[in-house]
Amino acid sequence: MKPLAGVRVIEVGAVVLAPYAASLLADMGATVVKIEPLEGDSTRSLGHAEHPGMASLFLNCNRGKQSVAMDLRQPEALAALRKLVAQSDVFLHNMRADSAERLGIGYEALRELNPKMVYCASYGYGAAGRGARRPAYDDIIQAGCGIASIKGRVDGQPAYAPTIIADKTTALFVVIGIMGALMERVRTGEGRQLEVPMLETMTHFMSVEHLNGLTWEEPRAPSGYLRLLNAFRRPHRTLDGYLAVMPHSESQWKKFFTAVGRADVLSDPRFATASDRSQNIEAMYIIVSEVLPTRTSAEWVELFTEHDVPYGPVNSLEDLTKDPHLADVGFWHQVEHPTEGTLRVPSFPVRDGGPRGDATPSAIAPGLGQHTREVLRSVGYSESEIDTLITSKAVRAATA
Repeated sequence: MKPLAGVRVIEVGAVVLAPYAASLLADMGATVVKIEPLEGDSTRSLGHAEHPGMASLFLNCNRGKQSVAMDLRQPEALAALRKLVAQSDVFLHNMRADSAERLGIGYEALRELNPKMVYCASYGYGAAGRGARRPAYDDIIQAGCGIASIKGRVDGQPAYAPTIIADKTTALFVVIGIMGALMERVRTGEGRQLEVPMLETMTHFMSVEHLNGLTWEEPRAPSGYLRLLNAFRRPHRTLDGYLAVMPHSESQWKKFFTAVGRADVLSDPRFATASDRSQNIEAMYIIVSEVLPTRTSAEWVELFTEHDVPYGPVNSLEDLTKDPHLADVGFWHQVEHPTEGTLRVPSFPVRDGGPRGDATPSAIAPGLGQHTREVLRSVGYSESEIDTLITSKAVRAATA
């Protein structure tokens, strides 16, 4: 799926938010030029690494990009970036708005170079609010948007989700915004300034199910979706392991209780309607937790498959690398990296052409400054001019 073929994206991104968004744009065919500091993105040293500067987090967040290493504090490097901007379609960064302005890469400064450019800034807090100057990382936003608090209502104390959910979710909204702005540009010929703040994005994200009674200006009930806040909402122990079971509709609950030999529950007035089941969900979950230990996981899988009851395995990350369904759909790809060996790369999850369509991921992650010379040549720099920039440490290029 390459709808963005021919679109050039300049990413001045760090850690996960902007780099992940840009990697998705690369998966859809965009040419992504990643501007890194001379020492490289910090994720180059986060996670396992076979070689310095090529750690797993960087490899997984920066596939399909060109790396240009620049010290944007130097006028010569900024001048080179401005030349790139003039010939690009999208500019994406995830630094604070005031930091971008100080560097000379705020919206107005770049718009004058390229009025048709889509400029997208993504940071912790919207620039119009009092939090605009505060630094923010995923943990800070998980706390600020209610995730940590909601976890505390289940576990007894606030806790973070063990994934970089705020960065990655905000990155998805960045991609949505950029795609929409590019479509609008087709109609109008004009660029667009976008802001995608993390706190606002994650508050929007959390509000879907957890706003509950606060949906009304005059609150009608407490916040929180009761089923999700119940301590018994978890994978259940079987005779030999764990299994996820999730009957949801009335039909599925009937099938479940019939299959497990508890048809008596069907006449219990506590579970008569969807509203009743929601109010008494803990009692239902307790019944599930009492029943599942009586058989093995394989026996339950056979029975639930026969009765069309929703279930699933409790996979580890290691399990996912050999999951039979993922193997069926060709999810994992083996890619040869010139310095890092054979890598396991996931498919882009949107398939072009339906179930049997193309899901080939974008290319490998670059070495630091691997494309500095190539990219600078593309905007008119001679080899001697590039050498001068390297000597002055305005830019850095990988050595052969």
